[in-house]
Amino acid sequence: MAILLSTYNGEPFLVEQLASLQAQTIGDWVLYWRDDGSTDATPHMMTEFLATLGSGRFVVVPSDGRVGAGESFLRLLRIAAIDGCEAVAFADQDDVWLPEKLARGMAALSKVPAATPALYCARQVLVDAGLRRITESATVRHPPAFPAALTQNIATGCTVMMNRAAAGLVAASRAPGATLHDWWSYLMVAAAGGRVLFDATPVVLYRQHEGNAMGAPATLLLRALAALRRGPASFMNVFLQNIAALADQPGLISPAANAEVAAITHALDGGALRRCAVLRMRGLRRQTWTETMLFRLWFMLHQQRCRPE
Repeated sequence: MAILLSTYNGEPFLVEQLASLQAQTIGDWVLYWRDDGSTDATPHMMTEFLATLGSGRFVVVPSDGRVGAGESFLRLLRIAAIDGCEAVAFADQDDVWLPEKLARGMAALSKVPAATPALYCARQVLVDAGLRRITESATVRHPPAFPAALTQNIATGCTVMMNRAAAGLVAASRAPGATLHDWWSYLMVAAAGGRVLFDATPVVLYRQHEGNAMGAPATLLLRALAALRRGPASFMNVFLQNIAALADQPGLISPAANAEVAAITHALDGGALRRCAVLRMRGLRRQTWTETMLFRLWFMLHQQRCRPE
């Protein structure tokens, strides 16, 4: 299996994450690494670490400049998919994996037929920059599926693992510029009719610090407040780009998902009655009632369409 690690100025935290990879109860993995233009000691630290792994245990994907975390991880995924890896796991540079992380993910994925795209994700222990416990991330209240995947990402990247079928599916797709790799992977697997497996047992110490590409609010209230602070424009930009990207790749998703994408697109191009009607679509909701009401409000009020970057 492949561990996909993208780094960018990870010097303060990288040693602990690399040590946690080596402490996994499953040791039969290959590290795929790409640096996204670090200006600190990260490349040197990684070179030293790779030397300890030995020949055949790592693949270095050349860096051709800074592209951002999402695209950097997708580039790693495409290489691993070409290599036909049995499974892939996204690894953030600043977290610490608990020893059973890979084993739990592989056990869950092994229960899904090989031809069915499957994505595993899990809860996390939220910690501060010094790895002091804050709390555990929220669990899911409703099964992860499509079209719910359009409204909210429940697949935190540092926990995500995918089988070969899912990795190939995501690698073959074109992600919109506004969406990070974890949300896009969840969207594609769910829209294709694959299996999304959520593990209620935390598998990662997920650092919360100023450098996070994305953080995880500690409570449902804080999560709602964070959404309010970001405002409707930010969310609807991502939502509309995801809808447009899925509509442009109908061959990769299921007939049911294609019909749902078309219905949502039609509603967004119309008035209030169309939008009200599509909001009754089964599954088009977020994890909590308050978050769902906020989504519906933003959906109804949004005026300007966005196109993919």
